[in-house]
Amino acid sequence: MTDLRSVDRVPAEDLPQVLHGAPAAVLMIDLSVRRVVYANATAIELTGDRVTLPVDVDRWSDAAGLTDLGGRRMSETGSPLSLVAAGVPVAGEPVAVRDAARTGDSVTAEQRDASEGRLLWVTGFALSGVAEPGAGPLGLDSRALVVFQQLSGTEHGNRRHLEVLRDRAVVATDMSFTITDPRRPDNPLIWVNPSFTRLTGYALDDVVGRNCRMLQGPNTDAATVQRIGDALRRREPITEVLLNYRRDGTAYWNQLSVSPVYDGTGELVNFVGVQNDVTERVIVEQERRAALAEAEAARSQLRLLAEATTQMTEALDVADACARLARIVVPQLADLCAVDLLDRPGGTLTRLAVAARERGDEERLRRLGELRSYQAGGPSAVGQVLVGEDPVLISDAPERGADGLPDDPRAAEVYDQLRLRSVMVVPVRARGRVLGTLTLFTQHPYGRRYGPLDLHLATDLAGRAGLTVDNARLYETEHAAAATLQRSLLPVVPDVDGLQIAARYLVGADGNQVGGDWYDVLPLPDGAVGIAVGDVVGHDLAAAAAMGQLRGVVRSYAWEGRGTGSVLDRCDQLVQGLEMAAMATAFYARLEPAVDGSRILRYSNAGHPAPLLLAPDGTLTRLDERRSPMIGAVPRFGRADGPVRAEVEVCCPPGSVLVLYTDGLTDMLGADADERTDLIERTVAALPAGVDAETVVERVLVACAPRRLRDDVALLAVRITA
Repeated sequence: MTDLRSVDRVPAEDLPQVLHGAPAAVLMIDLSVRRVVYANATAIELTGDRVTLPVDVDRWSDAAGLTDLGGRRMSETGSPLSLVAAGVPVAGEPVAVRDAARTGDSVTAEQRDASEGRLLWVTGFALSGVAEPGAGPLGLDSRALVVFQQLSGTEHGNRRHLEVLRDRAVVATDMSFTITDPRRPDNPLIWVNPSFTRLTGYALDDVVGRNCRMLQGPNTDAATVQRIGDALRRREPITEVLLNYRRDGTAYWNQLSVSPVYDGTGELVNFVGVQNDVTERVIVEQERRAALAEAEAARSQLRLLAEATTQMTEALDVADACARLARIVVPQLADLCAVDLLDRPGGTLTRLAVAARERGDEERLRRLGELRSYQAGGPSAVGQVLVGEDPVLISDAPERGADGLPDDPRAAEVYDQLRLRSVMVVPVRARGRVLGTLTLFTQHPYGRRYGPLDLHLATDLAGRAGLTVDNARLYETEHAAAATLQRSLLPVVPDVDGLQIAARYLVGADGNQVGGDWYDVLPLPDGAVGIAVGDVVGHDLAAAAAMGQLRGVVRSYAWEGRGTGSVLDRCDQLVQGLEMAAMATAFYARLEPAVDGSRILRYSNAGHPAPLLLAPDGTLTRLDERRSPMIGAVPRFGRADGPVRAEVEVCCPPGSVLVLYTDGLTDMLGADADERTDLIERTVAALPAGVDAETVVERVLVACAPRRLRDDVALLAVRITA
């Protein structure tokens, strides 16, 4: 016995339309006078207003424009309609439909081809064996039923398909027909053909006088039954597919087509039903749709995994990676999501990220995490997963918090507010260690029940998240170590009488590598103050080592009291002679006291971005005069037989501000370096009079530092107070 109960809830719009076109055209013929006495709406459409019932069968045939496949009128041949009117059953014959005005020999070949473009399949038989009580002298045993069904376009106008048409006779012979009488209470059956008995197991005597609802069962769709009932009350034709039951209780899918039949006065006298067992086709369609749904689900999972991987690999840190993961899975996989991580193996668990479909639930989810205080090895699902147990799937979570958390009334209250339906807890694991947990929830009323496939997907997501988190932690550790090493190579800014000095150093995107940016402020024995800023090419330990060496060389030569150009020349000789670095930019200046209380600034520039000098009256000067090539760029620079770097002198009255920076402020992806330089200059020029050095560096960084640094930034501000 075929059990179809698992497929009885398929939406009607998803079921295949087995019959082609509109509901069948149905005629009833009075065999005693060869007249069409009843016709449903579809049959009336074939003749339009050209005839009035009752009408002779041949006249009806001409009015409908019926011909044989050769184009001859049905009235001129032994047509299927004439055979039925003579009491001869027709198991199934094709007829063509043409314009009723085109008759006889005047039909051209083109018109004949056009007529063959629309084919009807004719089935007819006498309704013998049952008299219709109360129907008068014209009982059912004196009538015949004729059904016209339109064939699909694959056979139109192609005589090579006649064999296919003949094969349809078997199908037509096996069609189940029923007739009901809507003039009687409950619209009972008054006739069924033998095919109905073979299909349902009910004999004629079993069904006459009963309504067709006897075929319905526990899993028949009530909405479909309602639609059929509404159509019958409106006296409209309808075709539906619904689950019916045979007399022995076996289920089958039935495509039912019901048409109203009117007499010549327009009175409704019968409903004719045509039933087809379409179980095999429905099951095939359901299997096809299930396969498509499964394929689409697989594609959705792959898209989710790809999106999650892309998003998490772009994360800046551990917290960002967890937040991205939570936002990705809601609402695609979960209504609520929580990501909890251990600060170290066996350490404290922290809820780093939450996401929720509805506003307000994120805070409730955080609150639930605080109240539960999950611990590794504890009795909760999270605690078990943290110590390496298998992922946890709770397809049906307790409906009440008091049932799920009987020992914690406060947590139970939050649980009830979250309306949890289904839960998954999977480990966030990397390199053999459990780093934390990913917990996913669905909620009533719209959340689905999680199953094994969902758990597999969540485990895959958590595994990818684990690698991202572990890599982010390693990056943060290396980043912190590199930043510490970087800053250890930079000097502590000294306190110098008559000067305010402020400095900042920002680590770029590759902060786990040590860069070559540096700055220095050095009080000299002769009362001057040496100021330097530079950038060694490269972002690795070699660049950092070269930076340290170069800063030491500058300090050494500056201490000797050499001029600024001479200091940079000696650095160039040493770099090239000892191969300390490939190349570097550097700016070195001396601030020397003057008699009138001002300071004399003497500087030389070896390919470095020009520092800025803001005078007390607001005048901004770019210190770019007589720039020379980068250190290490030109062989023999500074030697007796080579070029010598020049020194430029500028007077700096009290209140002047000197701003020095490296190219990390101007090196921004997608931006023009000259525009970035102009932005820095506008920012410095807009500083108010009397601004202190700390404010200078803060305002410059706020206005000019890229949101994501590609390179390190060294920034130094010196304000002359006296």
